[in-house]
Amino acid sequence: MRREKWYHRLAVLGMAGALAACLAGCSGGAMSEAAGSGNSQTSAQEAQSGGDEGGASAEGQAAGAEGDTIKVGILHSLSGTMAISETSVRDAEILAIEEINAAGGVLGKQIEYIVEDGASDNATFTEKATKLLENDKVATVFGCWTSASRKAVVPVFENDNGLLWYPVQYEGMESSPNVMYIGAAPNQQIVPAVDYLAENYGTKIFLVGSDYVFPRTANSIIKAQAEAKGYEIVGEEYTPMGHTDYTTIINKIQAAQPDFVFNTLNGDSNVAFFKQLKDAGLSAEDVMTCSVSIAEEEVSGIGASYLDGHLVSWNYYQTTDTPENEKFVAAYKARYGEDRVTDDPIEAGYDAVYLWAAAVEKAGSTDVDAVREAAAGISFDAPEGTITIDGDNQHIYKTVRIGQVNSQGLIDEVWATDEPVKPDPYLSGYDWAAGLSGQS
Repeated sequence: MRREKWYHRLAVLGMAGALAACLAGCSGGAMSEAAGSGNSQTSAQEAQSGGDEGGASAEGQAAGAEGDTIKVGILHSLSGTMAISETSVRDAEILAIEEINAAGGVLGKQIEYIVEDGASDNATFTEKATKLLENDKVATVFGCWTSASRKAVVPVFENDNGLLWYPVQYEGMESSPNVMYIGAAPNQQIVPAVDYLAENYGTKIFLVGSDYVFPRTANSIIKAQAEAKGYEIVGEEYTPMGHTDYTTIINKIQAAQPDFVFNTLNGDSNVAFFKQLKDAGLSAEDVMTCSVSIAEEEVSGIGASYLDGHLVSWNYYQTTDTPENEKFVAAYKARYGEDRVTDDPIEAGYDAVYLWAAAVEKAGSTDVDAVREAAAGISFDAPEGTITIDGDNQHIYKTVRIGQVNSQGLIDEVWATDEPVKPDPYLSGYDWAAGLSGQS
């Protein structure tokens, strides 16, 4: 653990130089989709000076390591319905790579990244994941958003023994040895959000979601939770990804008169839903919604006036009060423009790169098996606070935060756990969740 902690402290200190490095060497605006490498912060390389207990030797060829570079993949939807959310996660991953490269790289090598567009299409995600692992032979991949895209590529990573760093909250009921789950498990987002809303707004719940695995499994969890706690489900509706007509569903919401709507719509369907909700004369004061796939980036795309007062559940906001977040937000805006916002998946994508770099340094190799073993227990002083990889399930200890959208388009924290919560992807700590794990 000595090296992990040494790297952890080094990463925090290194973030202090990120803004200056970005201002000196980085231009604003969105990054090209082409492969490349950049510049800016923490020397993961220096972590090796913490001792000799780092694992396998870095000498010889390991996955993705050739000459003076280590190749990694970035795989997100840069087109289609999910581009509204995923493009900025790519940007954050690139920022982290640039910072690490500027500080000396990983194992003394520069990180070379190859960007692929999943195009909001599961078959395309599978194709691009195969290309990155088998043709480009990358050391690891940072990517995906929807659970459908993740589930589409997991067999590829398991077959080729690749390692995917997945940056988004999800429905749980999964633990692949070839995935590092950097977003929230359901006990770190969905379950506490429902209890918070029931306590503060009432127990009549209307469920609205996109028609794929995450919303359906999330709502199965909520229905089991509701049955155990005496909450009432007064409606449940699903629409295809990219759906834009919510008139009928909004009429059903009005008729059901719920205390709150739990929203698991994804992508640009949220634009249509919230604009039509406001057109129907329904504000947060009339019917509160809580969303688990809308963060600052989506608020910006939808418009703050449509979401003002509504709730969200995440583990990080741009307004999160930590010294590391102040530096991260400044660096991100310096790199991509003052009008850009950070959010939970953006921050998680950024964290994933640093966690991977720390695991590589500890392992002394980019070999997937060695990195997986080294990753267990690694901590990082992230913008959201200290996060730690749980070696039992490759998920992250995370603080739960309920937030409320304000008129400026940012999110104000209204409730949080006192400390990071141990991930429980199968909800084994809840008696009422018994039997749910077979539904995903």
